[in-house]
Amino acid sequence: MADRTAPNCHLRLEWVYGYRGHQCRNNLYYTAAKEIVYFVAGVGVVYNTREHKQKFFLGHNDDIISLALHPERVLVATGQVGKEPYICVWDSYTVQTVSILKDVHTHGIACLAFDLEGQCLVSVGLDSKNTICVWDWRRGKVLAAAPGHTDRIFDISWDLYQPSKLVSCGVKHIKFWSLCGNALTPKRGVFGKTGDLQTILCLACAKDEITYSGALNGDIYVWKGINLMRTVQGAHGSGIFSMNACEEGFATGGRDGCVRLWDLNFKPITVIDLRETDQGYKGLSVRSVCWRGDHILVGTQDSEIFEIVVHDRNKPFLIMQGHCEGELWALAVHPTKPLAMTGSDDRSVRIWSLIDHALIARCNMEEPIRCAAVSTDGIHLALGMKDGSFTVLRVRDMTEVVHIKDRKEAIHELKYSPDGTHLAVGSNDNSVDIYGVVQRYKKVGECIGSHSFITHMDWSTDSKYLQTNDGGGRRLFYRMPSGKEVSNREELKLVQWASWTCVLGPEVNGIWPKYSDINDINSVDANFSNQILVTADDYGLVKLLRYPCIKKGAKCKKYLGHSAHITNARWSHDYQWVITIGGADHSVFQWKFIPERKSKEALHIAPQETLADSNSEESDSDQSDVPEMDSEIEQETQLTYRRQVYKEDLPQLKEQSKEKRRALPMKKRERAPGSGVKLHFIHGYRGYDCRSNLFYTQTGEIVYHVAAVGVVYNRQQNTQRFYMGHNDDILCLAIHPLKDFVATGQVGRDSSIHIWDTETLKAMSVLKGFHQIGVCALDFSADGKRLASVGLDESHTIVLWDWRKGEKLSAMRGSKDKIFVVKINPYLPDKLITAGVKHMKFWHKAGGGLIGRKGNMGKTETMMCAVYGWSEEMVFSGTCTGDICIWRDMFLMKTVKAHDGPVFSVHALEKGFVTGGKDGIVALWDDTFERCLKTYAIKRAVLAPGSKGLLLEDNPSIRAISLGHGHILVGTKNGEILEVDKSGPITLLVQGHMEGEVWGLATHPHLPLCATVSDDKTLRIWDLSPSHCMLAVRKLRKGGRCCCFSPDGKALAVGLNDGSFLMVNADTLEDLVSFHHRKDIITEIRFSPGIGKYLAVASADTFVDIYNVMSSKRVGVCKGCHSYITHLDWDKRGKLLQVNTSAKEQFFFEAPRGKRQTIPATEVEKVDWSTWTCVLGPSIEGIWPVISEVTEVTSACLSNDRKVLATGDDLGYVKLFRYPVKGKYAKFKRYVAHSTHVTNVRWSHDDSLLVTVGGTDTCLMIWAHEPEGHREIRQCDSEESDIDSEDDGGYDSDVTRENEITYTIKALSTNMRTMTGVKPHLQLKEPTVDESR
Repeated sequence: MADRTAPNCHLRLEWVYGYRGHQCRNNLYYTAAKEIVYFVAGVGVVYNTREHKQKFFLGHNDDIISLALHPERVLVATGQVGKEPYICVWDSYTVQTVSILKDVHTHGIACLAFDLEGQCLVSVGLDSKNTICVWDWRRGKVLAAAPGHTDRIFDISWDLYQPSKLVSCGVKHIKFWSLCGNALTPKRGVFGKTGDLQTILCLACAKDEITYSGALNGDIYVWKGINLMRTVQGAHGSGIFSMNACEEGFATGGRDGCVRLWDLNFKPITVIDLRETDQGYKGLSVRSVCWRGDHILVGTQDSEIFEIVVHDRNKPFLIMQGHCEGELWALAVHPTKPLAMTGSDDRSVRIWSLIDHALIARCNMEEPIRCAAVSTDGIHLALGMKDGSFTVLRVRDMTEVVHIKDRKEAIHELKYSPDGTHLAVGSNDNSVDIYGVVQRYKKVGECIGSHSFITHMDWSTDSKYLQTNDGGGRRLFYRMPSGKEVSNREELKLVQWASWTCVLGPEVNGIWPKYSDINDINSVDANFSNQILVTADDYGLVKLLRYPCIKKGAKCKKYLGHSAHITNARWSHDYQWVITIGGADHSVFQWKFIPERKSKEALHIAPQETLADSNSEESDSDQSDVPEMDSEIEQETQLTYRRQVYKEDLPQLKEQSKEKRRALPMKKRERAPGSGVKLHFIHGYRGYDCRSNLFYTQTGEIVYHVAAVGVVYNRQQNTQRFYMGHNDDILCLAIHPLKDFVATGQVGRDSSIHIWDTETLKAMSVLKGFHQIGVCALDFSADGKRLASVGLDESHTIVLWDWRKGEKLSAMRGSKDKIFVVKINPYLPDKLITAGVKHMKFWHKAGGGLIGRKGNMGKTETMMCAVYGWSEEMVFSGTCTGDICIWRDMFLMKTVKAHDGPVFSVHALEKGFVTGGKDGIVALWDDTFERCLKTYAIKRAVLAPGSKGLLLEDNPSIRAISLGHGHILVGTKNGEILEVDKSGPITLLVQGHMEGEVWGLATHPHLPLCATVSDDKTLRIWDLSPSHCMLAVRKLRKGGRCCCFSPDGKALAVGLNDGSFLMVNADTLEDLVSFHHRKDIITEIRFSPGIGKYLAVASADTFVDIYNVMSSKRVGVCKGCHSYITHLDWDKRGKLLQVNTSAKEQFFFEAPRGKRQTIPATEVEKVDWSTWTCVLGPSIEGIWPVISEVTEVTSACLSNDRKVLATGDDLGYVKLFRYPVKGKYAKFKRYVAHSTHVTNVRWSHDDSLLVTVGGTDTCLMIWAHEPEGHREIRQCDSEESDIDSEDDGGYDSDVTRENEITYTIKALSTNMRTMTGVKPHLQLKEPTVDESR
């Protein structure tokens, strides 16, 4: 059975034995429903003593260590430990989370307390400062935070009689806090002479500023204000751990095992000494008391809970017991009865009834117990000890049968043989001893094949063989009872095993992750009849898998509850339950097994909320029925948006480089040019890795994004306006419901989200500080007040914002797999959905967190888009296989086949839906997805005459759809934006290159045209005049990196990536001639000036070939470069070539033969160059930035009037310099629009336009050149770069002076001048009105 799916059965937590008494205090209370609430391990427990039932809160993922009850006594707050600990406020009735409070504390949350109204919650962290934090817990917001104390704080309480006052106490201190605004200010309690300064363990506030506190020596200290007023000496024999205030007075509990009741003035009422009662014992220590009416609850250090009825106080009821502190490793189940036996380092062995959920027997041994086994007839119980001995007891009365010590090191495993005649004992001494049961446990054999300690053992059904696992990861077999090792594995072929508790072997391969060699699985037990395996591991997870599971990384169902390592797991004798025991949390969990046929019925029970949901995503490995991933999606999930250098790093890098620079003698820096450029038009739309990023605005313009620019396009005038606030790739765009604001999210180390107005192009709000790497999805709520965003970090964090205030409302880790879409429920803004790779999740806000549940899909599908329907619970999502899934709440109702291949976009209309897919079809549907009303295929044949370009292929993959103004707006993967008229014709509005880097760019010698060639295997001609459209396109066999027009503009040469190049007719793009002389990329290609007699072709294999254009022959080769060629320029005569290489070398060759020339720097400047596109040389040394180690200047181009040099670099900056650029680090004007590297820049023939192409952003940008003096005042001056002011020196003298003033306080400096005359105030004169008052 090689089925790798998760099994269909479930475990449901039914009972937890134990209570966490150690290292915790004040963690046991009565709720309003008279149930008892406490915690154990990572579970909050609500125990109904009358019905003897337990409910569980499973919202934590690590040990709970603190608990507070809301004044109305229904809600409970619990705090946990961990690296990123959080607080859950939950309902004790429904055991569902109400709010999550996170992101403030580290290490753990030591104490919690609600205020009198229950509006605020105070928490104390376990960090080094013991931070105190006050929360508005319903909103998940921090109201105030302050360092608590340098040492541990043990208790904190609100003063119930004075609002905004708190008291905290701990190691050698007590502090009185007042909360004012968002400030918490402490005053230390003054011990004075009244009492010794000592550790205060607990406290309670009374009226008139009186505070009672329990001290480590057993005294009670009474405070008035911040002063110690009096002490009640000897209230307890030693430390007072707990104090509880109620209407009648106060209850205290101490280490002496006593509970004392006091009246409201702290006069003693009574003492209850639990050590003296029937259930008492020496060393009983009280950790928690709760007095409510005539009942008192007491929790002890050793995990017991007592209930005392006040008028019958000598007979406390023991209502819960568990093992005491110390590791719990031993677990055995009775072979015929519903009993479980456990033994622990607390030296006790206990027998639990699985039916009555109670402890029925207990016996204390001499040594810590490490393992247990019950004989096949259920009469004997064998216990293996830590000291190497083992003891056998009679089960019925716990009397000793025999005690044997043959080993010096701990016994790890014991097993009786199925026929009951032998007991195998495995120890830390690497051996297994075999004892005869009937011969009073005489040793009859020994297995000594292991080189490491024994961890697990199983007998065969005929009792003739034993298999063992050891700590070294070896699996060995022995013949029984002699203990001879079986070397020939053939004889084991037919062996059947009586039990399977080993972690090694082919049958249980699947319990291990695919690529792991770690032994973190402590225990396994197979249920042969249901073919299910249960495992327990170091991470506190109980998992169910199919048995046998042969292939590694099998799917599982997982259950959280134990916080740290689970040491053992066993099925009960009739397979009704699974029992698991926790090592450090020394608790016993009993899980009810719900087999497959029943689990269908169980679905109707409200699912228990857990953070690691039981059917958890982490268990993913390639499930047998996951459809193959679509190639496009595959590509997209592998895209990484990480950058070597982020723009945020620049100031730092500059500082570092400045240090180096200061050592250099500085020439005067060249000043910036007078003229500037302004972004005019962009050809491009980001469709290849984004979806649903294209909308109509309120005024009917179209908004979308490409590179680092938000574009607002007016389709009537064919003009664009730009939002330039971002400085790196924008990855997502969402529009406000009123269609006037847009939110865009970008790539960045600390990625920001900008919300901006499409009319004024001004930023309304910028949200930063929560997402790393990038923001990949955004959505506004229906009222427009909230914004949801998803980050590209490993856990795809989801953040819910109040965007106008810039405030984070809630955040949570989204999913391990990529999320493609987030949508806020239009009817309930506290709910949202996320969809992505192999998941669909339904979230609701809970305070500062979000609680998510996976949609129940049956088979796991990747979701590409999702939208809410006509009611709050209806959701429609598009899958990568072409289906639309229809959800009600989190249940999948049905699926409808909508497209061939993935559905990339779905949009809800007032009545119905519209979808678009990879198949290039737009489909209109009715409101239930029953009928498809109409389809539009995107084809060249239906392009309307007014189109601004040409469709590259029929049926391009559709990535975005939006409706409005009687049209459907469509964005394609190929970077085209189309408008589909409802009657059928399609207009192409905007287009750019497809995915792949764009490097090749050439402007026409005398017309407003340019040509581009890209890795997307197309050559395109663009019109630079106001009609802004693509005039022609031609597909190439290979991608290309360079192109060039001939001087007469009739031919166009294109260099391809396979080392070939071709010349085509510049009008028709038909081939004229092609050559293939090189193997590597052609990096640059140039016609010689004049009549264009020669063509220089540079390649990445370090050569420049020179061809005679007329005769179509190669006439010369330039050799001698050491690295690939990056730039080429001819001189005006067509006789000399200038070459740059990637190793920053500059060479000169003579044409047409290609002979290398050495020309001194002074002469180079005198040469009259026909063009200048090189990046090296003394005349342009100022273009290299301070941080040239991390960024390359990729391209340059000198304007035809030789005044302005434009450059493009790896950081996406376009810069303008005044030519010649002599002296280092010239000043410049800088413009950001491209996102990553700008690969090429060119001036148009008349210098009126600058054309730039971006590498991976696939954009062609056209900038209008504004000559000197021409400066219209623009609102949005983001492109006018700050000419780095720190390098500027152009201060006004006053400003300079002010900048250098150091403000020393004059009164402290000595008076230097000697004074003469009488000081004004000593002169005799009439006092003025002011003075006389």
